[in-house]
Amino acid sequence: MIIPGLGRLRGRWLVRWWAGPMLGLVSLSCAAPEATPLYRDASASIDARVLDLLRRMTPEEKFWQLFMVAGDLEQGAEQYSHGVFGLQARPFPDVTDSTNPARAQAERINAAQEFFTARTRLGIPILPFEEALHGLTQPGATSFPQAIALAATWDTALVAGVASAIARETRSRGIRLALSPVLNIASDVRWGRTEETYGEDPWLTSAMGLAFVRAFELAGVITTPKHFVANVGDGGRDSYPIDWSARRLEEVHFPPFRAAVRQGGARAIMAAYNSVDGSPASASRWLLTRTLKESWGFPGVIIADAGGTGGANVLHGTTPDYETSGQRALEAGLDVLFQTARGHAALFQPAFLDGRIDPRIIDSAVARVLRVKFELGLFETARVDPDEAARVSGSDAHRTLAHEAARASITLLKNDGGVLPLQPPLRSVAVIGADAAEGRLGGYSRPGRARLSILDGLRARLGGSTVVRYEDGPGRTTGAHAVIPAASLFHDSAGALLRGVRGEYFPTPALDGRPVVTRIDPTLDFTWTLAPPDSTLALDWYSVRWTGKLLGPRTGPVRLGVDGPDGYRLYLDGRLLIDNWRKQTAGVRTETVRLEQGRTYDLKLEYFENTGGARIRLVWDHPPPSDPAAGIARAVALARSSDVTIVVAGIEEGEFRDRASLRLPGHQEDLIRAVASTGRPVVVVLIGGSAVTMSGWIDRVDGVVMAWYPGDEGGRAVADVLFGEYNPAGRLPISFPQTEGQLPLVYNHKPTGRGDDYLGVTGRPLFPFGYGQSYSRFEYAGLEIAPGISAPDDSVVITCRVRNAGHRSGDEVVQLYVRDEVASVARPVMALAGFVRVRIPAGEERPIRFVLRPEQLSVLDAGLRRRVEPGRFRIMVGASSADIRLRGTLLVRE
Repeated sequence: MIIPGLGRLRGRWLVRWWAGPMLGLVSLSCAAPEATPLYRDASASIDARVLDLLRRMTPEEKFWQLFMVAGDLEQGAEQYSHGVFGLQARPFPDVTDSTNPARAQAERINAAQEFFTARTRLGIPILPFEEALHGLTQPGATSFPQAIALAATWDTALVAGVASAIARETRSRGIRLALSPVLNIASDVRWGRTEETYGEDPWLTSAMGLAFVRAFELAGVITTPKHFVANVGDGGRDSYPIDWSARRLEEVHFPPFRAAVRQGGARAIMAAYNSVDGSPASASRWLLTRTLKESWGFPGVIIADAGGTGGANVLHGTTPDYETSGQRALEAGLDVLFQTARGHAALFQPAFLDGRIDPRIIDSAVARVLRVKFELGLFETARVDPDEAARVSGSDAHRTLAHEAARASITLLKNDGGVLPLQPPLRSVAVIGADAAEGRLGGYSRPGRARLSILDGLRARLGGSTVVRYEDGPGRTTGAHAVIPAASLFHDSAGALLRGVRGEYFPTPALDGRPVVTRIDPTLDFTWTLAPPDSTLALDWYSVRWTGKLLGPRTGPVRLGVDGPDGYRLYLDGRLLIDNWRKQTAGVRTETVRLEQGRTYDLKLEYFENTGGARIRLVWDHPPPSDPAAGIARAVALARSSDVTIVVAGIEEGEFRDRASLRLPGHQEDLIRAVASTGRPVVVVLIGGSAVTMSGWIDRVDGVVMAWYPGDEGGRAVADVLFGEYNPAGRLPISFPQTEGQLPLVYNHKPTGRGDDYLGVTGRPLFPFGYGQSYSRFEYAGLEIAPGISAPDDSVVITCRVRNAGHRSGDEVVQLYVRDEVASVARPVMALAGFVRVRIPAGEERPIRFVLRPEQLSVLDAGLRRRVEPGRFRIMVGASSADIRLRGTLLVRE
């Protein structure tokens, strides 16, 4: 037998080798020699190679090709003698600290591929994978603007260029699978993951997703559009169950995924965590087999989200155990289980080996996995050039592109009196807000590469000609309570004080009988929503008594309490401090006690749970929270002595961080109002990935700029826009509501039976979908529709002219909307059908052309059959969904 890298082995040899600290030591037994197998013949067809390799695989080897693991490269290759689908390319300490982390990581991945291709029985390479939403989430990689910011560019060519750059950085390190992009529709901006999406519209999301997917797939990196499907439900809550009609899914949520598969060539799809019509998305035959594989002809691999397969058991309650969860998922059409640790394999593997899953189903899934590995050429060339990784990652060219993308994404929302662009001479500029200095990158980011904050960008822009002074203000959060750290909690053990408190866990909510578990907990900061405190307890039926000692952090008053659901009693030195022994709601309750620094106090906390979903934390106000009033006072003093004030304010959001309120968090609204009261010009720059309500302050400021999460070059880009180096042309990919009570609020809703206003507030948004101002003024004219009367299978050409009537060159985003005036089923009041971002010099005019294809006029009739119905279609061209400049009618004849 010939094993690459070892030569010919005769008889039964015991091979021992060392692959460095990452892979560890492994022993393999090799069989007698044989001819080179067909699957190693690069000249053979992929179909033949897949079949040949498949027939040689043991059941264990097949299982491991259907199992991917997050972050296990460093745990030793001896665990993977049967191979594995893929491993996450997470950085190691020596990679992170390396002077060139890209080269170091490429070398690590090369070593891993060397093991799998040369040291396992069949030599099947792995698919190293990572997140790459708006930049590879690895040290040394370029961080581009967040996905929602890329959508705000309304520029598919630019997004394709950004995606190509990310793909080059990704592949150069040996990473061949990107867990991106997010193609979910952000139908409710309370969703914490809105920032990861391309917004609320299926057409815009499809266009942006297609640009991203094509660029990656052409570069030889597999994309994984996610999360299939509709990963946000009622209330804007992440992974919430949906029970929507097939029509709603087909019309709104399927189109971006269908485009990614059919037009973009995506070779992987990630199933969502949520349930769809009662079935977990990762175990829905209708979604995975009937829709993806049969209707759309998807040839790639369907991957569960991390831990999502077991969620059918743990969360959805539709299977009795993990083995059955895996079985039903495979039978429904899932191909790959994605788990967060290698040890989780034991939860699913028995069903793959004991015959419960039809071998034909397993073989079909394995064949899909092998096919993509052959298509990528990994069996021939799994290694990469570390020097190339060092050259590509964070290159000057990519930095320049990040700057261009950031400028293109910035969206001007308000510009009263032409306060922007700021005009010299300015003696001093006040910059206020923690986000001015932090340079946040948004979700699914790593440190970025020499990211430039807004404060640094302004200082670099203004040089020494203008004094730039900074105050951080009150911050984004109140910071009132912190979890009591382990260093302040002790228990008595044979007369000695040791770290941690003693926890006694009872199998009933009444603290009666004997505890079934007694242990030392280092701190009281627990989340028991997915599992109980211990495997011997039920998820929703237990009680706990913690006892120990609390070390006084300072001398003076301290607010001490509990953050979590009701059902607790807190004692200090034997005195009942908080009695909340009932179930009603959740929140923070504290009482003020006087403590002495260094003194210990007897502590007891009792808690019971009888419905599940617990999150319990012992908290105090140490260190004492900063005084927001003092921070605001310093900011006001700075603003009063400056020519102009730039307040940089931000939101808190992210995965599992859905927002009940869309107001600026903390005391930032108080800050804006106080600074505006000085009478000096005030411009607010917003940092975030979703909508912000502004009713409490927008009328008091002169300008508002949405900067999103602008990436490594964000500081320079914001400075360019504020001072007129760049004429802003970003447009909103989501609607900004006036108040949370309007949500969900999207522009392309269907007609109501009556009106859509509320008592005391309109049904219209504060800033509509597609909105954004410019430093120029654009005029529209000359709408033509050809032919004006068409057949159902005709394409229609729509043209107009747009003139820059301003004094600055700039970009305009021309948007085409369509409305089916009379249809057999209700249709949206308007729907985006095309857009173009065009650069127009001052005083000049540009022709605009759209092609409206039959599928864009089609409707799903009452039987869910897609067809173009005869009738009148309203054609609208404008600068936003609320700013229609030209309008005409298209007639589709029988």
